[in-house]
Amino acid sequence: MNVDSSLMVTTTLPVRGDVSCARSHVSNLKDVLRAYGEGDLFGEPYGEGPVRVVWLHGWGRRGQDFAAAATTLAEGGVASVALDLPGFGATPPPAVAGGARHYADLVAPALAAMGDAPLVLVGHSFGGRVATVLAATRPELVRALVLTGVPLLGPTASVRSPLVYRATRWLHRRGLLSDRRLEAARQQYGSTDYRHARGVMREVLVVVVNEGYESELARVAAPVTMVWGDEDHEVSIDVATRAATFLSGRHTLRRLAGVGHLVPTEAPRELAAVVREALA
Repeated sequence: MNVDSSLMVTTTLPVRGDVSCARSHVSNLKDVLRAYGEGDLFGEPYGEGPVRVVWLHGWGRRGQDFAAAATTLAEGGVASVALDLPGFGATPPPAVAGGARHYADLVAPALAAMGDAPLVLVGHSFGGRVATVLAATRPELVRALVLTGVPLLGPTASVRSPLVYRATRWLHRRGLLSDRRLEAARQQYGSTDYRHARGVMREVLVVVVNEGYESELARVAAPVTMVWGDEDHEVSIDVATRAATFLSGRHTLRRLAGVGHLVPTEAPRELAAVVREALA
């Protein structure tokens, strides 16, 4: 879907310096995790009053990535929750493997229970995939969407594994190589995330990296702000530009000069400022 260019505003934000750790939480529940949803999804609350913002972290990360940004908002009177997605931080892995669409189903009940008003969802990388699906499929829960470093587009071409690895898998399927030899090959030829993943989380990762969210982007009605580091070498800003062509509603792309993929920890003040605008 092509979008009228007048709908998209691109700006570059100066970065005022990194914040390596959050100041003391405004909430009197300092450093305490709470259970959400059906009691098996954990997150850290920030601030007092009704929750207005939910933070969703990237693959291999946890909600604590947003501590500095969430604390900044809490000091301004905005309460939020930084969730640990299933399989990360304090939250146990999902019972069955699934991609961002499955994760959206797991997270939606927790969002619905947080209050009567729709929320601003902030998603980094994998968390942004989940947030995008939620905005498309549960629009009543989402007031606005803030995305950063999110691989929103499906793979454009199939990249074949090395011949040695393909041969190893072929021999393993036929019972000619042990599980130990197969795992050794996975450790040698798999991506860093794949090598570190275990059990069901490895299956989740395989599903996720083969997903695309073009259809969900086309269905998002909430305002969308994309916040991208111009030195993000994991998910380039070109991905954000191309993904924006699928959006039919109001959307903006903000570039952060000198910032890489980890915007929540590299530029938390700038991220908090964008979230505050989304709440206005």
